[in-house]
Amino acid sequence: MPFRLPSRKQLLLASAFAVLPFGAMAESGSGAYLAAAVAAAESDYAAAADWYGRALASDPSNPALLEGAVLAQIAIGQMDQAAQTAKALAATGAKSQTATVALIAEAAKRNDFEAILKQSANGSSAGAVLDDLVKAWAKLGLGHMSEATEAFDKMAKTNGLEAFGLYNKALALASAGDFEGADAILSGRQAGGLSINRRGLIAHVQILSQLEHNTDAIALLDHSFAPGSDVEIDDLRRRLAAGEPIPFDIVRNATDGIAEVFFTMATAVNGQANASYTLMHARAAAWLRPDNTEAQLLTAGLLEQQKQHDLATEVYAQIAATDPAFHIAEIGRANATFAAGHKEAALEILQGLARSHGNILSVQIALGDGMRREGKFEDALKAYDAALAMVTKAGPEHWVLYFSRGICFERLGKFAEGDADMRQALQLNPNEPQVLNYFGYSLVDRGEKLDEALAMIQQAIAAKPDSGAILDSLAWAYFRLGRYAEALAPMEQASLLEPVDAVVTDHLGDVYWSVGRTREAEFQWRRALSFNPEEKDAARIRLKLDQGLDAVLAKEGAPLQKPVDAAAVTP
Repeated sequence: MPFRLPSRKQLLLASAFAVLPFGAMAESGSGAYLAAAVAAAESDYAAAADWYGRALASDPSNPALLEGAVLAQIAIGQMDQAAQTAKALAATGAKSQTATVALIAEAAKRNDFEAILKQSANGSSAGAVLDDLVKAWAKLGLGHMSEATEAFDKMAKTNGLEAFGLYNKALALASAGDFEGADAILSGRQAGGLSINRRGLIAHVQILSQLEHNTDAIALLDHSFAPGSDVEIDDLRRRLAAGEPIPFDIVRNATDGIAEVFFTMATAVNGQANASYTLMHARAAAWLRPDNTEAQLLTAGLLEQQKQHDLATEVYAQIAATDPAFHIAEIGRANATFAAGHKEAALEILQGLARSHGNILSVQIALGDGMRREGKFEDALKAYDAALAMVTKAGPEHWVLYFSRGICFERLGKFAEGDADMRQALQLNPNEPQVLNYFGYSLVDRGEKLDEALAMIQQAIAAKPDSGAILDSLAWAYFRLGRYAEALAPMEQASLLEPVDAVVTDHLGDVYWSVGRTREAEFQWRRALSFNPEEKDAARIRLKLDQGLDAVLAKEGAPLQKPVDAAAVTP
């Protein structure tokens, strides 16, 4: 019997057995524990929460089960249940960072700041930085403003933590009405420049408006956001220009402050820490502040990253149609729906969004991309045309729009229009390898302007030398030019980089045939058929296997050329 490598799921099961506490193994719920462990390892949080619940029915005081359940419950947005499970875990005497996050969030939701300080005094920790910030806000919630600011000042003097301390102190001052003090910090006048995220910048804009410095607020927005780049920012800019006082609502009280701590931590570690760790903080922030759309979008994005598309869709759907970021959420919901395999439903989301928010550039682009993805090129063209109609002056950032529309023209056989868009994309971004490769390959495939096409592809490969797709294009250009020996090396390299690509494998077969390696050619064509090519390509491959490449090309009116390079090529 041949040896086979274990599957990912088998490995996960083996790992679960390896770390399974004896107590859990001894109970009848050990099977549920294993199922929960596998689900958690695969970030299937809904299944994990279910299986941990079943396991706990048999062993309700098992710390490992309780901690796993807390994380799964947080991940699926069941914060109330997570807090109850965390309390059960705390009753066992076990210390858990995950459980502490749930307990802090639950206490903050109730405005029970004494409970937060008591948890800290008992040794519970959600991480040193978060602990210190949360305790400071809890003191503020109890009315101890001076103690809170002292705590923020202490952090601001700690190497590496200066920004956390200063930013939270500014928010605390602003929440208490001290906008002058908050502006002094955020402007850098008090302690030097402070790098803040988008939400922090909005907070500063609100503070400036409260100080009746709308002109300065507009200048701050203009420095960070180009007009038309952010719908919410554009609306904020318009309101400021009209002289409207913008209320300060980023942090209204201590609970909001704790929510902001969770959000700041999530954004700070996003992309660096484990996704489930980041998700935990994002969920807590969104639960405490449901109107923090950025926290909701971050949560949904993290779930998508972990392929939890149904959960991501649920989060996106929570953002109200009146929210300035609604179109962003709907585009995200459509992408998650696509990823879940519900293609028509995804297109319906985008079509509905185009009807309600069709005046937004990104909406028309998303609709065009969705239609193009599904081969609906005529519909995609309409969306791209609508998008380009909104572009008053094309800049370097618009190359992708012309590129995308050019693909649609090319796929519809409208080569003149497609070529014009490709050239416009290159005019806006001359060194973009995607455009250089696609346009170059399109010309090669049509047998047009081969020297120019080769030059484009060579420029693309210089930018991305390890791209299998571009190496395939390079080899194909050599092939169409009759430079068969030169095509061999890049074609073989492309095949190594794209080992299960039907087109690349088919091309490798053609190159082998052109240099006299006919048996290897037939082998590659058979491999290409096993990779499920499009039916028209599959029919052509079968014909090559039956009659040979020469006969097929002769029927197509494009027989192999006399090799440009006369040197013999050996295997």
